[in-house]
Amino acid sequence: MTTVISHFSALRAIRRARRAYSALPWDSIDGGQQAQALAGCIPNNDAVDFSALSILDAWNEDDSEPLDLLISNEDNRRPDKRIRQHILSTALPKGAIMRIEADIYATSPAMTAMLCSKNESVAKTLMLLMELLGTYSLPPEATYPIAYDDTWPKADGFEAMGDLDCQGNQPAPEGQAEARCEQAHYKCEPATTIEDLEAIARFAKSSSCASFRTAVKLARAGSASPAESLMFAVLGAPMRFGGFGCCSLPMGGLLLNYRIDFDTLAVNMSSGIPYAICDLYCPAAGIDNEYNGIGHELQNARIHDGNRNNGLKAMGVHVLVINRDQMKDLVALEAFAQTMHRLAGARFRYRIKGYRKRQAAWLNALRAGIGLAPV
Repeated sequence: MTTVISHFSALRAIRRARRAYSALPWDSIDGGQQAQALAGCIPNNDAVDFSALSILDAWNEDDSEPLDLLISNEDNRRPDKRIRQHILSTALPKGAIMRIEADIYATSPAMTAMLCSKNESVAKTLMLLMELLGTYSLPPEATYPIAYDDTWPKADGFEAMGDLDCQGNQPAPEGQAEARCEQAHYKCEPATTIEDLEAIARFAKSSSCASFRTAVKLARAGSASPAESLMFAVLGAPMRFGGFGCCSLPMGGLLLNYRIDFDTLAVNMSSGIPYAICDLYCPAAGIDNEYNGIGHELQNARIHDGNRNNGLKAMGVHVLVINRDQMKDLVALEAFAQTMHRLAGARFRYRIKGYRKRQAAWLNALRAGIGLAPV
């Protein structure tokens, strides 16, 4: 007997693995092994090792959520209130299932994202894809609150986080909960690729997967934090969604964590810094958009940022700093977008009606995708 975890149970396990190992250590399997794993998933009481799944963070007996499992047909279904069983009888695309350990399998990150995104918004789905493509992971315990449009972490008035921060290990000063959540992550290798997501998008043809297919077209690899994903999605997405359209600019639009190597003059002006990693670089405009979160408020960080920015100026790069408050201010964000368009030699023009209302809805949906309250 096998166990094939899926949906939000698989997402929790993915986040736990990326946190524990800084990568996803699961094994890829071929099409025949995928079919065998799925056919062997018959969730009898003795077939599901709940203790092992608890260690993997796919299930928790204290959690009100049942375990999500994939089964191949109705005959494999077994009554158990602890399990939510999903029938998937069609042939799966390559890379849809991975092996975690002996007899325990899970849907791949790309497949999991598709399953979790059914009937979800494009914005919320995009934030999940940016996480899986990026070098960060939210904690496993963020999975269900975000899935149900709740703020995360749940605390008194949201802003007061009690004894733990978003990473669950350090005190969070009063009023800084949101700032920490925007950057709460564990540094790790990407869990999937654009190519993997595109393959699953070709498989996901039903109307319930429309948001997933659209989000795959908008997503980009390289984000290093939820805040960077938010900044990219707000400034980069097409205006018809509520973004500011900067991804349509020439030379690739917006590039996440783009490296610029300094010449001798820039190294000297930066007091020896050899290169800069730009949070969100617009090549056509020569602009580095930097998100200044909580870590940049420390004195040492401010000194380093100043030196780094001097080096970028020597390289002819404009540095625009976006702070937490400006990431909630649509007028300010519009000004950043207009500046990038102007320096790129492109016209900034709205071709839709009610654009401000659409932008507000897009921003709040993106925030919901990382557990932040609406603005």
